[in-house]
Amino acid sequence: MHARYSRLRSEEQPVVLETEMRPINFMELLPGRSRSFAQPGNLQLLQDLGADWGKRHLLCGLLAIAFAFGAGAQSQNRQLESLIHDGQNDLDARDFASAVSTFEWATQIAPDNLEANRGLLLSYLQAQRLSAAENAGRSAIAHWPKDAQLQHWLGLVYFKEGQSASALERLRSAENLDGTQFDIHFDVALVLLSEDQYPAAADELQKAIKLDPKAAMAHVLLGRCYQNTNRTVQAIEQFQTALRLDPDIPLGHYHLGFAYASLGHNHEAIAEYEKEMTHSPDNPSLLYQLGHCLLEAGDWQSATVHLKRAVEIGLQNSDAAYDLGKALLLEGDAAAAVPALRHAVQLKPADPSAHYQLARALEKMGRKEEAQQEFQTFAALKKTQPVTGGMAAGPTQ
Repeated sequence: MHARYSRLRSEEQPVVLETEMRPINFMELLPGRSRSFAQPGNLQLLQDLGADWGKRHLLCGLLAIAFAFGAGAQSQNRQLESLIHDGQNDLDARDFASAVSTFEWATQIAPDNLEANRGLLLSYLQAQRLSAAENAGRSAIAHWPKDAQLQHWLGLVYFKEGQSASALERLRSAENLDGTQFDIHFDVALVLLSEDQYPAAADELQKAIKLDPKAAMAHVLLGRCYQNTNRTVQAIEQFQTALRLDPDIPLGHYHLGFAYASLGHNHEAIAEYEKEMTHSPDNPSLLYQLGHCLLEAGDWQSATVHLKRAVEIGLQNSDAAYDLGKALLLEGDAAAAVPALRHAVQLKPADPSAHYQLARALEKMGRKEEAQQEFQTFAALKKTQPVTGGMAAGPTQ
């Protein structure tokens, strides 16, 4: 999700009053410059001239006031433009606190300026001030209901607040107002993915990719949609496309490896997981999946290394603990397998597989009574589950 404040100029232009302040020669108003006002009949002329002079004086005063007002408005417009420019620079520099202050000032100067209100909403959103962002967004949309950017960013605010329904409503509004924006389709897809609505998310990502075919992350997410709807071959194609576009795309090799593993292609999966390890060596999910594939491929020693690391860094995953115990048991180290398998039982006590492997490890250590108890627990749990066709059997048992 990359919301960016774009420079969309407002329709308003600074007001400039063009006035020519020329000195008035009142003598030019006289019918004859050599005529004396003391002559008979000129009294009325003098009165008329005085009245005319008053009107002209008033006019000059009004023009001066208008000129000063226009100059003040022009100065305010320059200040507003400067603030919007500075706020944009703050956003680009990821100095969101400064951006907030700048756009707050801009909206105080010009509360009805669209650019200033857009900048304020985005600044609050990027600064994680979600309550303030929601209030600013709702207020702005009440004034500009057909602005796609405002609808888009308010949708992101709701998404970050965990209000997926409201987020989708706003994002759909943005989409209806402007369906040509990659970011809008992409962010709609993110919300849908968070709700496990994979077919709908795939539709949005396909629209986004049509607008920007080189967006590597969109291909990754589309691949995830395909993977989660049992379209694994198509998922692999999307992951491969993403990696061609950006070989360093985060988790690109991980997702490609997972797709290969789901087809049983463990060696291809291991190769992709190992490539991802250069980028994310402490990712617990990656460590587990790599260890699991190595275990399935029969490389128990290598599997143990990665599975130990997965458990050590705090992955509370019963499958990781189970696989670690199983790998240690296959290596012949029953004493080390027991603690791992007990941890797996603790995390998932209703899983019969962990009890079965723990029973085997205890049996190898000569702890017959404990082993028998675990075998009985395994049998009891097995009866409560549907038949799966050899749950405890397999090449690595």
